[in-house]
Amino acid sequence: FLLMSDARFALLADTGILHFSGPDALAFLQGQLSCDVAALETLRATYGSYNTPKGRMLASFVLWRTADGFHMQLPRTLCEPLRKRLSMYVLRSKVQIADLDATCALVGISGAQALAATQAAFGAVPPAAMALCAVDGGWLLQFDAGRLELIAHADALPRLEAALVTHAEAADQNSWELATIHAGIPVITPATQEAFVPQMANLDLIGGVSFTKGCYPGQEIVARTHYLGRLKQRMALARVVTTEPPRPGDAIYAASFGEQAAGTVVNAAPAADGGFAVLAVIQTSTFSANGLHLGSLAGPKLELQPMPYPVEVTELPGTKPA
Repeated sequence: FLLMSDARFALLADTGILHFSGPDALAFLQGQLSCDVAALETLRATYGSYNTPKGRMLASFVLWRTADGFHMQLPRTLCEPLRKRLSMYVLRSKVQIADLDATCALVGISGAQALAATQAAFGAVPPAAMALCAVDGGWLLQFDAGRLELIAHADALPRLEAALVTHAEAADQNSWELATIHAGIPVITPATQEAFVPQMANLDLIGGVSFTKGCYPGQEIVARTHYLGRLKQRMALARVVTTEPPRPGDAIYAASFGEQAAGTVVNAAPAADGGFAVLAVIQTSTFSANGLHLGSLAGPKLELQPMPYPVEVTELPGTKPA
């Protein structure tokens, strides 16, 4: 067998899936989520968020469509609270919401050779980014060239992992979280619920917000932020060297803001060089600053890194955001 030198796979035990089925599932989700569910084709995926009426994110997720309904992937800790909350709004709609905890397992495949390793292991890969294809025992979902996911039926997982281990290196969840952070994809956790409107975490830049669909909770705030251009915070990628791991919800400080926090950690993961990769929502006026610190003005320094997609900072014309 051929083991790819830059391909890793990890069981994503902290990630869960909610399944929405029934004849009214599409209409129900279209009226609840920030993404355009009606435009989502079968075997395609999209990012999105579920917001409070004030436009603050309760969850960010990946949503994909198959012949038997819609699947929403999000942190396992949010699955049951979100299932309960959404169930309150089903009313007389013909929609069933199920937690697939017992029947599905997720495996993240990452690295420069992730596509090649997946092709070698399963004889197939999805045809494009944010697309799925079926394999014997589950599905494959491609996020981008360096990140794929195996959505396996629980009873097929040992067999599928055995196929994968001959072509990719077994790793822990940190490897997947690091790849997701470097891709600029935010994952809302309990610590950051209701902290951000979707645009602050760049959901609009990764296709997770539709400004042409109808109403959904928080839509008025999200649309106003978009059309009036009143966005003073954006998500950035940074590196920090510290002995204490950064955690979602940790405050970030800048000299220009004094004792007032200038940002918030969204996600963090250990990097190969000993530091940590961090996604953080920060004040756009600090994007060009060199003085961002974790935890306090005297805390470890954050070094901004290039994002994998363009992030415009309207408050600073003529400057290029990191």
